[in-house]
Order: sequence, then structure tokens, then C-alpha cells
Amino acid sequence: MPFPSSPRIPSGVRRRTLFASAAGGLLVAGCSSGSEDQDKATGGSPAVGERVRVRAAADSADLVERYDAVLAAHPALAGRVRPLREETARHVTAFGGVRHSPTASPSASPSVSAPAPVPGTPEDALAGLAAAERGLADRRAQALLGVPGELARLLASVAAAGAAHAYLLTLAPTEGHA
Repeated sequence: MPFPSSPRIPSGVRRRTLFASAAGGLLVAGCSSGSEDQDKATGGSPAVGERVRVRAAADSADLVERYDAVLAAHPALAGRVRPLREETARHVTAFGGVRHSPTASPSASPSVSAPAPVPGTPEDALAGLAAAERGLADRRAQALLGVPGELARLLASVAAAGAAHAYLLTLAPTEGHA
């Protein structure tokens, strides 16, 4: 029997994304500490791991820029969006990238690609951020299968955080926000 619809969970939230991220995190968390032999046994190579790590840092940096653009266009969302932006900036650092300052404007930090245009309404801007978080979480969950142990655990953790961010961004303002 499928899950009944809940008025608290918007239709844009994919339960399978949340469950897959949580399950992936639990599976990876159950692994023993990573060693070179274990990493080789899982098929992860240092070169592949490095490429994935660099890409993950760049993806997180791009997402921080997207958060910054939304904050610049819709400053009233700061209380809701800034904590998620700050956590995403910590992800950049966790992957070995350069952390973005919390006061950086979208044009002040270097970018691999131009951020997407910010929708005109706060609701649409939040939906765009949620979609970006959800897509990145899905890509990271898939990528963790081919990388060494420690990086796989980090990808799983950050993918789960991204899925949670997507969920939080889709909540109505009265659901979980003062």
C-alpha cells in the first residue's frame, strides 16, 4: 500500500530521496574505518576519488553561490535560508575547497559556472534551491559507490544533508519556522 498523502509534506519532496539518502548513510556508516586495502576492494581508486572530491567541492561552492543569489534577491528569506547556506559552505571546506565568506555577494566569489537566475517570488526561489539540493544529493548518492571509503562516507553524509535541506526548503513557513 503506498504512503498516504500528507498535507505537511509538499508534493515536490521525494520520500525516496530522503529514504535513499538515509539508507545510504546508514549503510556507509556501518562500514569499518577505511584502509587502502578496503578502498581497493570496493573499486575506488585515488585518481577517481580525487576527481569526485574536487567536483563535490565545486558543486557545493556553486550551491553556496546560488544561496547567495537568493539571499541578495530575497533578503526576507535570510532567517530560513542562511543556516542552510552556512552548512553548504562547510561542505565546500569538508571536500577540500575554499570556504566562501558568509557575507560574500554572488559576484564576489569565483564561480565555475554562472548561477541560475533567481525567480521573482520567494516561494519560487525556495523551490529552485530545493530542486538544486535534491538533484545534487541524488548525484552524490550515486557517486559514492565508486569512491574510496572515507570519501564515500563523506559523500553519503553530505547527500543526506542535502536531502534534508531540500525538505526544509519545501516546508510552509509555519511548519518548523518561527
